[in-house]
Amino acid sequence: MKDYIEERALEIAKYIISENATVRQTAMVFGVSKSTVHKDVTERLPRINPLVATDVKKVLDMNKAERHIRGGKATKMKYKAISN
Repeated sequence: MKDYIEERALEIAKYIISENATVRQTAMVFGVSKSTVHKDVTERLPRINPLVATDVKKVLDMNKAERHIRGGKATKMKYKAISN
């Protein structure tokens, strides 16, 4: 694996952990696709640093568990704005 890919994977992991960020938010900040972020943290990161990969997995699992709540809030705000 190339050095810049390893560095990017570690930087992405640090960002996700520190900000409790979603894959989509992280992709926007780093200017890469969601697929790239996902591949970096699920496939590449465990080979580079398994301990950090575990921490990232916890954050992503939490985000996945909460996504239906965020989606409901976004829909509620959308229709509230339309009715005003």
